[in-house]
Amino acid sequence: MAISSPPTFKTSLLPYLFVMPQLIITFIFFLWPAAQALWSSLQTSDPFGFSSQFSGLLNFKILFADNYYLESFKTTFVFSGLVTGFGLVIALLLAALVNHVLRGKRFYQTLFLLPYAVAPAIAAIMWLFLFSPGPGIVSHWLASLGYNWNSAQNSQQALFLVVLASVWQQISYNFLFFYAALQSIPPSLMEAAALDGAGPIRRFFHIALPLITPVSFFLLVVNIIYAFFDTFPVIDAITQGGPVQATTTLIYKIYREGFTGLDLGSSAAQSVILMAMVILLTVVQFRFIDRKVRYQ
Repeated sequence: MAISSPPTFKTSLLPYLFVMPQLIITFIFFLWPAAQALWSSLQTSDPFGFSSQFSGLLNFKILFADNYYLESFKTTFVFSGLVTGFGLVIALLLAALVNHVLRGKRFYQTLFLLPYAVAPAIAAIMWLFLFSPGPGIVSHWLASLGYNWNSAQNSQQALFLVVLASVWQQISYNFLFFYAALQSIPPSLMEAAALDGAGPIRRFFHIALPLITPVSFFLLVVNIIYAFFDTFPVIDAITQGGPVQATTTLIYKIYREGFTGLDLGSSAAQSVILMAMVILLTVVQFRFIDRKVRYQ
């Protein structure tokens, strides 16, 4: 049987024509806005953006002298760590349980994928209604136990609520990837371990978990980016960054400064800092954590 030769391009220009649409989209929607934000961060603009004056690093100096902005760093890291950690652990636990059961797999798969079909703002309103101090079912139940729930006044309760809504919104995405990864493990490996006397928990931690590290690493990166950026609708719908900026993350502060306060220079500077932080975190993850990932 003849071995076919690999495809070749007749002209050197043809490969660039194939990737040109993607390059154009990347330039228009990613590189150009990033360059605009970087340039705007070095200027002082009027509230409507009609006139601007070059101010160098003044916007950055003002930001790092602002205690509220520095506090938003702490809030962002705590919030992102909680959302990422709980989101991955709960989804992995659910995927392992569904993969282990013999009956009703279709039902559980459908049940755990449903939250992904709900818009973030709708999910936030749903959880806000459940925990509402007046008619909320959960808050009423907590009151019957003697616990006073009011996330509009309690900072820790507000943070817990936005973390809960954000984790619930993302758990379907994580579950789907974890379940697919567990399904791809050869059954012969699990059967051989079971014959050697390894129980379900030991088989999971010593065989399944190491084999799905590529998926786990991918989800770690995706969930951190999700916590930094895509949780904005949840925070805006539930707490609007309150109470007393207890749930004001970096992305929400950018919105508040730019769209509410009309401080375009400060908002652009915050965008540049956030973009640099995400790039740095991604590089660190690929530089150090990726070494422990076992690619098959």
